[in-house]
Amino acid sequence: MTAATHSSLFPQVPESADAVLAGLDPEQREVALALHGPVCVLAGAGTGKTRAITHRIAYGVRAGILPPASVLAVTFTNRAAGEMRGRLRQLGAGGVQARTFHSAALRQLQYFWPKAVGGDLPRLLERKVQLVAEAAARCRVRLDRNELRDVTGEIEWAKVTQTVPADYPAAVAKSLRDAPRDAAEIGQIYAMYEQLKRDRGVIDFEDVLLLTVGILQDRHDIADQIRRQYQHFVVDEYQDVSPLQQRLLDLWLGDRDNLCVVGDASQTIYSFTGATPDHLLNFRVRHPDATVVKLVRDYRSTPQVVHLANGLLGQARGRAAEHRLELISQRDPGPEPAYTEYPDEPAEAEGTARRIRELIDSGVPAGEIAVLYRINAQSEVYEQALADAGVPYQLRGAERFFEREEVRKAGVALRGAARAGGNDALLDDVDDLPAQVRAVLSSNGWTPEPPTGSGAVRDRWESLAALVRLAEDFARAKPGATLSDLVAELDERAAAQHAPTVQGVTLASLHAAKGLEWDAVFLVGLTEGMMPITYAKTDEQVEEERRLLYVGVTRAREHLSLSWALSRSPGGRASRRPTRFLKGLRPGSGKLGAAGAGGGGGIDRGSGSGRRKRRGPVLCRVCGATLTEAGEMKLMRCEDCPSDMDEALYERLREWRAEQARGLGQPAYCVFTDKTLMAIAEQVPGSDGELSAISGVGARKLDRFGADVLAICAGEEPGGGDEAV
Repeated sequence: MTAATHSSLFPQVPESADAVLAGLDPEQREVALALHGPVCVLAGAGTGKTRAITHRIAYGVRAGILPPASVLAVTFTNRAAGEMRGRLRQLGAGGVQARTFHSAALRQLQYFWPKAVGGDLPRLLERKVQLVAEAAARCRVRLDRNELRDVTGEIEWAKVTQTVPADYPAAVAKSLRDAPRDAAEIGQIYAMYEQLKRDRGVIDFEDVLLLTVGILQDRHDIADQIRRQYQHFVVDEYQDVSPLQQRLLDLWLGDRDNLCVVGDASQTIYSFTGATPDHLLNFRVRHPDATVVKLVRDYRSTPQVVHLANGLLGQARGRAAEHRLELISQRDPGPEPAYTEYPDEPAEAEGTARRIRELIDSGVPAGEIAVLYRINAQSEVYEQALADAGVPYQLRGAERFFEREEVRKAGVALRGAARAGGNDALLDDVDDLPAQVRAVLSSNGWTPEPPTGSGAVRDRWESLAALVRLAEDFARAKPGATLSDLVAELDERAAAQHAPTVQGVTLASLHAAKGLEWDAVFLVGLTEGMMPITYAKTDEQVEEERRLLYVGVTRAREHLSLSWALSRSPGGRASRRPTRFLKGLRPGSGKLGAAGAGGGGGIDRGSGSGRRKRRGPVLCRVCGATLTEAGEMKLMRCEDCPSDMDEALYERLREWRAEQARGLGQPAYCVFTDKTLMAIAEQVPGSDGELSAISGVGARKLDRFGADVLAICAGEEPGGGDEAV
């Protein structure tokens, strides 16, 4: 989080219902005032849809129109539900239930199961992969790890589309779905999986919805009890509703129509899980008298980013495209999107890391930068490149913040210190709240400077550092706040899953980036076969890939970079082509050219590290095999080929690196990664040219550390290196 945002993290609760409406634009205000009957909000990316619907709920509650306990707001992720609860709490509507479909259904299932079925609810299966593997083995089908994941996904799709095992092959054929194996074979595995669950008395997450639907259909008394409890419903991200979720929503509603849905058909990117925009697109057919409000004022992105986003959708086809929203940026102009073509993937990663380093040096916080790619397997080369550039990063998809062990322990320590008050020796000689928090967390592993190295140790430190920053922001927003006040705030945030920001560049897939935003976004690997992905065969599948790129573009507030590589590895054949979705939008790609949605500026022919491009495939210096993995290319040998590394030299390099990292106040990997040190210790360079030829030693690091490294390799004492980054 940036220092400039701290005051908005702890806003004052509005004094009245009318004050809740303050600051809303005309369309958002229209949403907030539409409290009765069916309401459909068509909200483009960055138009403040969460703001509109939370203010709608809060206004209804504060005006006495909506009893808090009668409102159920549902969305699709725990993070989104937590954010909604946090915003409602800040608006004075903390009693409203904001949950995911699954958590709302599970709560009802646990409560009504003894009455409807008897006994205890079967145990919930946290991960179904192991049971699917056993089902496949019983069907005498061998699945590798990837096939196991894909078949598990097929079972999940079948269940949310309410397809039973016997009907699975026909359903796949009808939907033109590309099954990962023979459909009849998957149907058999699916049937065996269901049998194993019954035998062991367990249920999975899809069963939570199915069983809740079954109880509400069969037991009218239970359905009536739920309908008396919840009389007003709000559904966020309605374009992602599956047929099963829509069935549950219909049963919750009964014959009433107090329903507000919010969505954008152009952001439908989860059809592989059973999501469909049909319910959103058909809403006015089902509810002819619905109030429909369109939000098109984009407060997130600059006109340049919005122009490109509109251009992408302008070329879209299909039913969702017919309902696309033309966004209108409300921000001042910013830089044009940057288009960069690289000779190979390592060069693309190094070039991206270098540009990120430049942004950070210019004042953009690392936590406000993201690198987004199509599949998770693309992350490794960017992790390595960022580490080589001395840039901290975090992989999106880790466990939730308040469930991390170090955060739980920190909460216990802070709670104990708050109870002890002046009797806690840790708080001697510290007066202000941030200093108290730093003192308490110092006993849990927090230090003023980050630790050397990466991995779990660095992750734990980042979690504690996020708590320290939160305490600093809390103290600025609420002068005079005590440690007990902060503990109460943390408890409320934990209940709402409203986590503070952990610093570091975000690495995430495009799917995982949905609902998030950053000052600067790098969209990488934009080549045919990756965007759209190779297995997108049908027109609708290709259009969903276009929407996925649209989601990526609209994550950027100001800086947007789009790049692609012509080959996978250095010296490879330059056979790749940039994605078709940028045709006519990027400069020089068609009749729209620089005047099109992408703006001007031309395409940068990036060269990665700036060193001379290798003139052929990278070969293992031990066995001669062609190398393709980033880590192997760094070592210039296969991972399993014998190493001729000078162990003593490697240890001296590690000791020197630790000293440099301490002096710079950075993790050790920001100096050189372990792999780079291994490559140096194996090749023992004797000149600047030999050292710069090692992957991970760019011009910047050669200037800063080259003399020291060459001295160590020569058995001499290093000169000490630079003192500042």
